[in-house]
Amino acid sequence: MPGTRRVSAASSVAFTVVVTVLVGVGALVIFAIVALSGAPSSIALATLLAAVPVGPIVACYLWLDRYEPEPRMLLAAGLLWGCFVATAAAILLQGVGGLVGGFTERETLEVVAPVTEEACKGVFLFLLLWWRRSELDGVLDGIVYAGMVGVGFAFTENILYLAAAYNGTDGIGPGGTEAVTTTFILRCLISPFAHPLFTTFTGIGVGLAVSSRTTGGRVLWPVAGYVCAVVAHAIWNISTSSGFGHFAVAYLVFMTPALIAVVSLAVWSRRSERRMLASALTDAAARGLVPETDIGWVVDLSARRRSRSYARQRGGRSGERAMRDYQQAAIELGFLHYRYLRGTPPPDYAARGQQFLQRIDALRPSIAFPGQVVPTR
Repeated sequence: MPGTRRVSAASSVAFTVVVTVLVGVGALVIFAIVALSGAPSSIALATLLAAVPVGPIVACYLWLDRYEPEPRMLLAAGLLWGCFVATAAAILLQGVGGLVGGFTERETLEVVAPVTEEACKGVFLFLLLWWRRSELDGVLDGIVYAGMVGVGFAFTENILYLAAAYNGTDGIGPGGTEAVTTTFILRCLISPFAHPLFTTFTGIGVGLAVSSRTTGGRVLWPVAGYVCAVVAHAIWNISTSSGFGHFAVAYLVFMTPALIAVVSLAVWSRRSERRMLASALTDAAARGLVPETDIGWVVDLSARRRSRSYARQRGGRSGERAMRDYQQAAIELGFLHYRYLRGTPPPDYAARGQQFLQRIDALRPSIAFPGQVVPTR
C-alpha cells in the first residue's frame, strides 16, 4: 500500500514541522518574557528550584511506558511543547483576555486560566491524534504524552512564579528567601503533579478516542477529556485563591483522590497491556505471523530483561540490540494486531504490519532466547 505510506510520511513531516516551528516561536516568547523581567540571578535560582520535581515525575511516566516505549523524540517534543508553546500561548491569551475582555485577576485565575491553559496543552495531544495517530495505542499512551506536556508546562510556570516570589513582584509579599521557599514548597513539593494531572484527563480522552469504534466516540471522548481537565484545573485554582483552608480541603477531598484514581488507572492499563498483547500475539501466531514460543519472552517484562541479558552474554552489545529490536517489533505488531481484532485499525495498518513482519523475519534468525540453542520458527 504505497499510497498509505506516503500519506503517513507526509503526516509525520507535517507534525514535525508544525511542532518544531511552534516550539521555536514559543521559546522566543518565553525568553523575551524572562529577559524583560530582569533580575537574571532570580531566574537562575528559580530554574534550579523548578527543576527539582521534573526528573522524578518524568521517571514515573517512563516507568509506565515500558511495554511499548514511545519514541523519545516525541516525548521530548511533548515536554518542549509544555515548556514553551503552551506556556507562551496561555500567557498571551490571558493577557489579551485581560485587555479586551476586561477580566479581573480573580476571573482570569479561576476561569480564563483553566480554559486557555488546558486548551494550549491539549493541542499537542490533538495534533498527535490527527497526524501521528499510529503512535497512540490507547489510554496509557495518552496519559504518558499528557504527562510530558504537563510536566513541561509546570516547569516553566514554576520558574515564573518562583522568580516573582523572590523578587516580590507576585503581589503577595516583599519577596526574598522566605517567599521563594514557601512558593517552592507549595508548587514543587506539595503539588508538582497538578498540571500533569489536569492534562491527563485530556490524554485519557484522546486514548479512548483511538480505540473507539464510532465516529461520535472519536470526537466526543477528547472533548469530554478536555472539559474534565478544565473543571479539575478550575477547582484547584479556586481553592488556591480562597485561602489555605479551602486549598487544604480541595487537596485532600478532590485532588488526592483524583490523583490516586488516575495512577490506579494508569497502573491497571499497563497491567492489562500484558494480557492484551498475549491475546493478540497468540492470534497472530495462529495465523503464522510470529513463533508462539516467543510470546512469553516478549510480553513479560522480567522475561524480556532476562532474554536481553542472555543475548548480551552470547553476542555482546550487538546481540542485545538485535534482541531489543526484535522484541520491540513484536510488541508493535501485537498492538497493531489488537486494534485490527477490535475493528479499529489505523489507516496504514497493512503497510505498518508488513514493516513489523519484515523486521521480525530479518532479526529472528540472529537471536535465541534463554534455553534455546538454535532459533526456531
